[in-house]
Amino acid sequence: MPSHPLTVGFDLDMTLVDSRPGIKAAYLALSAETGTPIDADLVVSRLGPPVDDELRNWFPADAVAATADRYREIYPTYAIAPSPALPGARESVAAIRERGGRAIVVTAKHLPNAELHLAHLGIEPDAVIGGLWAEAKGEALREHGADVYVGDHTGDVRGARTAGALSVAVTTGPCDAEELRAAGADVVLSSLTDFPSWLDGYAA
Repeated sequence: MPSHPLTVGFDLDMTLVDSRPGIKAAYLALSAETGTPIDADLVVSRLGPPVDDELRNWFPADAVAATADRYREIYPTYAIAPSPALPGARESVAAIRERGGRAIVVTAKHLPNAELHLAHLGIEPDAVIGGLWAEAKGEALREHGADVYVGDHTGDVRGARTAGALSVAVTTGPCDAEELRAAGADVVLSSLTDFPSWLDGYAA
């Protein structure tokens, strides 16, 4: 347990928020608007990497940047309201606060859209950093002095390791326990409902 106030970072999609219904709706709207077929079910089965990485599967390379901008623009209309908090998300942030700690969110998602999700769900972290993926998350985690980073993707494990933070992984996203352990996760939980009791043990 660190001597400074405990700082825990969280990923957003499929860690704190079940954004699949919202992201699916946004991709269907994008598909309708552009006339480009997109398998939205496939998209939401592999959330984690930046939207540009996903759009390369459906759009020509020279159209990706503009399409990603358009996706981020329509996102608030389609994706915020249908996306619930994952079980244990609010309780996990509260558990850190009860210990006098700080909770931050570090996500690949466009920052304004990440903030909309959190505001809609009434989750209020101490800081939100957007637009970072995998190892790049490590830089923000280091900057904020994160002791622990909680995520659902092997990219989140790499971010934690880059920051020298303890990697806590949850299996609520596309990666199973075996993949997460193989990537170097220190702790694997089935969901955030297990996090407060894990935190008690870690703090002790």
